[in-house]
Amino acid sequence: MTLRRKLDLRYACVAGACLLLLAGLAHHEFVVEPRVRRELGQTKPSGSDWGEYAEMVFHGGIPIVLGIGWWMMRRTLNPLNELTLALARIHPGDPPEPLPRSTKDDEVDRLAKAFEDLLGRVERSFRQVQEFTLHASHELKTPLTVMRGQIESLLRDDPGLSTARQDWLRSQLDEVQRLADIVDALALLTRADTGLVELERQPVPLAALVRECFEDARILGEMSGLAVSLAACEDVEVIGDRHRLRQLLLNLADNAAKYNHPGGSITLAVRRKPGFAEISVQNTGPGIPRDEENKVFERFVRNPGSRHQTTDGCGLGLPLCRWIAHSHAGSIRIFTDPAGLTTALVHLPCRAS
Repeated sequence: MTLRRKLDLRYACVAGACLLLLAGLAHHEFVVEPRVRRELGQTKPSGSDWGEYAEMVFHGGIPIVLGIGWWMMRRTLNPLNELTLALARIHPGDPPEPLPRSTKDDEVDRLAKAFEDLLGRVERSFRQVQEFTLHASHELKTPLTVMRGQIESLLRDDPGLSTARQDWLRSQLDEVQRLADIVDALALLTRADTGLVELERQPVPLAALVRECFEDARILGEMSGLAVSLAACEDVEVIGDRHRLRQLLLNLADNAAKYNHPGGSITLAVRRKPGFAEISVQNTGPGIPRDEENKVFERFVRNPGSRHQTTDGCGLGLPLCRWIAHSHAGSIRIFTDPAGLTTALVHLPCRAS
């Protein structure tokens, strides 16, 4: 319960008690006392009416004073409410904006100033982390490229390597490539956070794009023994970056293949809806608990339903998918229905005809 609500309730209780006392006083003054005087045969003293009315006016003013106090209390708390709403609208990466003040150099002004100082320190720390990530990603690319080139050269140019040695080198090459993919994804997300990624804006036919990804998904499915199908492929166009949208679809198809049961299935579809295009990638995976559906879009978070599996992944694919969908004014969600099918659903605004 908010502080304002607590004060409102307390004022209401006090005002109600005062009104009850006022009603009891009025009943005593105008009903009980006249009846007692009639029974005793007494007459009302002259001028007593004015005294009674003055007394009633005095007591009746108590609720009015409480009402004025309640109005002043709400007016005093308004700057706190505005400050709370302004703080709730702040998100990482947003340009800094001055917080509302009461302009009276009171506690609210000092609180707003303290929050602005705190936000400034947090923003500087956030920028430092972003700059470190960008620089570290850039510096890691060169040694990883050198290591990959050396291993590939060794495999290509040394025919005397034993089979065990070749297998070990290929394993190391896979790990180097995995590290390179992590660095690339992390660098892309960090650049996106800082607004350094520019997307193309051109008509993209989603049907053709989904068919391309369907062929890639079939290859992934054959490697894992999965049945891949295309349920619907309706013609619909969106305005966006074809490369990034293809990256989104490939990431979803790759996840659907990795987090799946042996002999399971993957189903892709694109449908036209009123005002938007709907892309769905469905699989027969282990599923996602309802309370963790949003957590899978956080960085370095793996599918909760497969934490104890040995599935490759770094937890950056779905954050990339969310960024791509949001940068195209769309949305993405992943859920598991009662039948046990996990669906990634992407909504993108259609191209205006």
